[in-house]
Amino acid sequence: IVLEASGFSVGEAADGEEGTKIAERIKPDAIIVDLMMETIDAGSKLSTYFKEKGFDCPIFLLSSAGDTVRYNIDARELGLAGIFQKPIDHKVLINTLKKQLKME
Repeated sequence: IVLEASGFSVGEAADGEEGTKIAERIKPDAIIVDLMMETIDAGSKLSTYFKEKGFDCPIFLLSSAGDTVRYNIDARELGLAGIFQKPIDHKVLINTLKKQLKME
């Protein structure tokens, strides 16, 4: 809702497998993946998968695991644009996406 209210079109999926199918269909400008999606490795395999499919968009990880994920995972090394922590700060989310997508 927050993304849509800020002018973004959003595709949602219940799990990683569904998410990859939706992404292939809609060709998103950015992808946000929940770390806890059980059917796909949300780390390096995810970014590799999308790159192999021809996606050239920023991929973000969403995590409720706290700061340990942010401090123990090198997002850039995994091909990720960044990591958002739950509960997500809506202003940070919107500003980060706008910056990554050069909308500012």
